[in-house]
Amino acid sequence: MKKVFVIVAACFALLANHGYAEQGEHGDDGEGKTLTLAVIGDWPYSLDLVAAAPLLINSINSDPKVSLVLHVGDIHSGSMPCTGVGLLPLPPGSNPAWNLAIFALFGQFKDPVVYAPGDNEWTDCHKTKEFSSGAPLKELASVRSLFFPTPGQTLGVKKRKVLSQAGVPQPAFPTDTQFVENVMWEDSNVVFVTLNVPGSNNDGLPWTAPFTDEAARTQEVAERGGANLRWLERAFSMAQDDRAKAVVIGLQADMWDPAALVPGGDGLGGYTEFVRKLADLSLHFGRPVLLINGDSHLFEADHPLADPSSPTGVIHGTAAVPNLTRITVQGSTNKPREWLRLTIDPHSPGVFSWQNVVYCDDTTCPI
Repeated sequence: MKKVFVIVAACFALLANHGYAEQGEHGDDGEGKTLTLAVIGDWPYSLDLVAAAPLLINSINSDPKVSLVLHVGDIHSGSMPCTGVGLLPLPPGSNPAWNLAIFALFGQFKDPVVYAPGDNEWTDCHKTKEFSSGAPLKELASVRSLFFPTPGQTLGVKKRKVLSQAGVPQPAFPTDTQFVENVMWEDSNVVFVTLNVPGSNNDGLPWTAPFTDEAARTQEVAERGGANLRWLERAFSMAQDDRAKAVVIGLQADMWDPAALVPGGDGLGGYTEFVRKLADLSLHFGRPVLLINGDSHLFEADHPLADPSSPTGVIHGTAAVPNLTRITVQGSTNKPREWLRLTIDPHSPGVFSWQNVVYCDDTTCPI
């Protein structure tokens, strides 16, 4: 644990000198310049990977074309404890320092950092494999308090403004404003949106003792599910109104993970309503849509809804959606350790291109 506290102290010293980029949710360039994003997820998963974090941070920071870092969730392993925040006494094995350390690491990226929470940092904290170390709703509240202290402002050294769902009150849906983590912005005539859609079947698994509370869980799922659908609709509405060339969606869950469908798996039914809404909106939009997720850790690029009779197409039962591309980013537990370099050229017919950048392999990793 001493390593974590040293990293926290060092990184917070760097945070004191943050700059701020005056960019709004519509960005600063309506002409459609080429953008480059660094996309990561399922990182870091252990103390060893925290120790190797400078390799990733330096690799991304040294790329002069990168203008934003997108993290699609899971900031620790599913076999590690959560923070135990708000619980007295702290559950055995809880680790209240971990999130602080990751927050400090995010602060070392020179460009704006947008983070979409994953299941390991809140949904799954009740599980025995996470040492029953946290109450899911308390852990989510802690994530929001630490990583989203100012609604509509990113992390990273060069912060930028984004549109947060917390800043868009809807009288008919007053609970939507709790979703500070759902954000959107527009750059180079492309709309970007992130949503809190975690693994473990979208929080569809009952919480276990001592955190059993089925009424609270089902209420959480209903409120977040409705808010996510309305936020997704708003993103596509912005894209239609602004005649955007494409839409990019960032979230954690692999909503087509075959491992979830095996006997004893978590299942995928908790995502069907969202996927069907995504399919309808994408078809109506008619231009390229890119969905980026983490969760299943192994890099893949596919068109999961292009063929309704395919293994991925039958899961959620949608019409064919040929304009939806999905990328699963490489998780930090797999080698080589990579980040995704996503290039967005609104003047190109396909808009998106990408490559994996190795920052740590068997010859360069200190672990």
